[in-house]
Amino acid sequence: MRAEQCLSVVMPCFNEADTVKVIAERVLESPFTRELIIVDDGSTDGTAENARGINDRRVNVFLQPMNLGKGAALRRGFMYATSPYVIVQDADLEYDPAEYGLMLEPLLDGRADVVFGSRFHVARPHRVLYYWHSVGNRVLTAVSNMATNLNLSDMETCYKAFRREVIQSIEIEEDRFGFEPEITAKVARGGWRIYEVGISYAGRTYAEGKKIVWRDGVRAMYCILRYNLPRGKRAVAPSGGPRRR
Repeated sequence: MRAEQCLSVVMPCFNEADTVKVIAERVLESPFTRELIIVDDGSTDGTAENARGINDRRVNVFLQPMNLGKGAALRRGFMYATSPYVIVQDADLEYDPAEYGLMLEPLLDGRADVVFGSRFHVARPHRVLYYWHSVGNRVLTAVSNMATNLNLSDMETCYKAFRREVIQSIEIEEDRFGFEPEITAKVARGGWRIYEVGISYAGRTYAEGKKIVWRDGVRAMYCILRYNLPRGKRAVAPSGGPRRR
């Protein structure tokens, strides 16, 4: 596997002033990182100022006019990606950039177009936290799998890596956490080759800043149904070649 700078890291941020510099440093330490695209989603706690204070030419910071949601921030960040591969990185400390190599291996080897990082492959360490969150995640993943005919173990994972042509060819419609089931439905419909690898996970509590709530689970279920029903407008393959699974 080639350890060269080949990765655009897209990082949506909302009120992560305490962690944005720490996670950015970890991202920039990766030998794979070519650019870090931070999209501040209307933070009110100094996140944008801290992000702009990162002194590295690989960092680009964009500000949303207000809090529009994770999907809206990712939609904007993906537009500016220029590297061969793109990965989503949350601005908290739950996911470890040291594992970019695991995520990129199927892409660099030419086996995959999209890679999901699963928190449920127990070979990797993970913090033990909320039981009902894990139940909800597994239910949503199961329903998504029934709709897409995939066999993913963690549809809701943050760590999703793409060939740049793939993610930039897909219209992202969801503004908030509905991005996860939407993008899963669209890469499945597009016939892209999808791999899944085990990753570690250091989940945080609500007291530590966790933001997802039960309403997001309801929206995710709606999105599974919405984006897997037959529609007139489909995700398209990049020019120059057929869709591949």
